[in-house]
Amino acid sequence: MNSIIRITESISDWVARISAVTLGLMTILILVEIFLWNVFEKTTLIADEYCAYGLAAIIFLGAGYCLKEKGHIRITLVLGFLPDKVAQIITFLSSGITTIFMGYLWWYLFKMVKSTYRYSSTSGTLTNTPLWIPQTIMLIGAACFLIQLAATTMKTYQAIGTGEEVV
Repeated sequence: MNSIIRITESISDWVARISAVTLGLMTILILVEIFLWNVFEKTTLIADEYCAYGLAAIIFLGAGYCLKEKGHIRITLVLGFLPDKVAQIITFLSSGITTIFMGYLWWYLFKMVKSTYRYSSTSGTLTNTPLWIPQTIMLIGAACFLIQLAATTMKTYQAIGTGEEVV
């Protein structure tokens, strides 16, 4: 089980790097847009649309890494007053329920991407970007988050037996 957790955390690290590269590319696109407008009074016509896609990609691709690094908002005030064993059980139950919910969400994201691809849906902008492309990036990020949630649930389960702190 520890090797599965290590592999999952490695995947989260790699996907976070892709998220960081996406942020860098968005920055370059915005700087090009600013330069073109200020120097030539021209526009790329794509900066706002593609930066919106990039923002969605950053959020979804970075979610697993954020969970791994315990960066998500957690309400630990109540858990701090409980005995360690009870706090671990509550944490295990909550992460398990969240994993199930995320699996449900991932399934509906998958269905959305599938129907978008099937019907050849495109953006309503000049670029006519096939929407399955940015949606697939969201789907991949959601899958990585789901896998990281499952690994976190397994880690929490292990902690109940060993008495480690996971919260």
